[in-house]
Amino acid sequence: QVPLVEFGGGSVQAGGSLRLSCETSRRAISRYIAMAWFRQAPGEEREGVAGIGNDGSTNYADSVKGRFTISRDNVKNTLYLQLNSLKPEDTAMYYCAADTRPGRGGVRWDLPQAYIDWGRGTQVTVSS
Repeated sequence: QVPLVEFGGGSVQAGGSLRLSCETSRRAISRYIAMAWFRQAPGEEREGVAGIGNDGSTNYADSVKGRFTISRDNVKNTLYLQLNSLKPEDTAMYYCAADTRPGRGGVRWDLPQAYIDWGRGTQVTVSS
């Protein structure tokens, strides 16, 4: 069973918005200390987009600051990513990730090795 399942990807024009959701179980989200969104474009490395701790603290990649917002609803067992003012360079597969270790095992929030559970991704395509 996949612990994390993403929804909400699609195709939009530049300047548009999307809201991504990542659903998990009540048991799983109660264990997750850190959650994040990553993205990966063809031929590129997977990069951290936004992260959130169970205390509500957030981190963002410089490329998305002011445009993307990460949030977490522990009642609905869901992680969200609001994407506004989308650009063609935002086109990628977006992945949800989560970790149960305090401080992500000492790994920086935007590195894939900081997270133990992953979803299968949802595609976001932005046309100019």
